[in-house]
Amino acid sequence: MASGWPTLPAYEQWSETCDTVHALTQVLGKFAVALAPPEPELQHAALRLTARGWETLALPAPDGSGALVVTLDLRAHEAQVEHSDGRTHRVALAPGVTVGTVTRELLQAARTFAGALELNPAPQEVAWSVPLDKDDEHASYDPALVSSYFAAATQAALVLGAFRAPYRGRSTPVNAWWGSFDLAVNLFSGEPADPPSRDFIMRNAMDAQEVAVGWWPGDARYGRAAFYAYAHPAPDGFAAATLAPPASRWDGDLGEYVLDWDDALSASDPREAALSFARAAFRHACAVCGWDATLAGSADSSPPPLV
Repeated sequence: MASGWPTLPAYEQWSETCDTVHALTQVLGKFAVALAPPEPELQHAALRLTARGWETLALPAPDGSGALVVTLDLRAHEAQVEHSDGRTHRVALAPGVTVGTVTRELLQAARTFAGALELNPAPQEVAWSVPLDKDDEHASYDPALVSSYFAAATQAALVLGAFRAPYRGRSTPVNAWWGSFDLAVNLFSGEPADPPSRDFIMRNAMDAQEVAVGWWPGDARYGRAAFYAYAHPAPDGFAAATLAPPASRWDGDLGEYVLDWDDALSASDPREAALSFARAAFRHACAVCGWDATLAGSADSSPPPLV
């Protein structure tokens, strides 16, 4: 491990545990969708990666009694729902514990704590379709693999947070997206954009000009962990850049620039390599997309955020 950056297996080597954790994050996302006040670009549906794992923000209790927070604790290996008055229900995560069991227990506890609550249990943006509260397929949970994933995700989130920090335009926090199981920040130019499709997610999440930089642990489509970057809308020539560090490349199948986790890990300073990728991708996107130069320069701390 280099400076807290762990090695990660290819997706195919831990796909069963990875998909189980992904499905569990969807349970948290369904709570956010049901309870959080709607925000532009579906920001209310996003989760956060914290020092414990994946968490919702404080969500309004349906009965007005306070707030609920739902957590996937990847240190203690448990899922929990907590009321702001201190009541907490925990479900241990272990081999054989199904996503359906966790979903039903968390939902029942939330109803006990905070009144009537209904979730849409249909999974989203994934290859499986069994409702979360009936999902007895996803029950693989290897704590060692989960710990390695969480350590990597933590380092990736810190890179993304450092990248967005000086930007003076509108931007998102480091979002943990439960549909695609990735972490991402979005930096906006302030101009509107046509969504790439009329799909519900696309027309609501991509209605503004943006550059997104993120990280994911690998999936069936791209079988290894990587940082990524894309622009929306992407003009002709967007794919033609040579970015830093040298291992960065354009992936035509994904339609994104990527820096594989292993390539960042092999650098003398993995954090700096990942930050260089994020900044280079953003500078290139701003140039070809015609963003205001002053706004674009602020991501490189010009002017500095603190004086």
